[in-house]
Amino acid sequence: MEKEIDKNAVVLKAEGNTGVVQIADDVVAMIASLATTEVEGVSSMAGNITNELMSKVGMKKLTKGVRVDVKDGNVAVDLAVTMEYGYNIPATCQKVQNKVKAAIENMTGLNCTDVNIRIAGVKVK
Repeated sequence: MEKEIDKNAVVLKAEGNTGVVQIADDVVAMIASLATTEVEGVSSMAGNITNELMSKVGMKKLTKGVRVDVKDGNVAVDLAVTMEYGYNIPATCQKVQNKVKAAIENMTGLNCTDVNIRIAGVKVK
């Protein structure tokens, strides 16, 4: 059903002759980022120094702190997050993993095999 055409997108072929749907990897990364930040206890996505500098000059990227790898209809996601102080890290990460997996699978039809989380920091109010 799926056919990978390049490293930045996956094409979903329909059963009929109506055409194809192409999903860019950045779209999958954006879905993962939005699902992550909806979980209580997650302060924000954390990015590398380039992303941090670009956000200071007004160029915010919604896929900051997210890396996706799509192969053969399977998605592996790596997230870097900043947690809120006082939340249980393992329990919050489990919620993030479940929410990201469900969001990607429901919105794209792809199989989400891995959701790896790196805690990049803790935000104190």
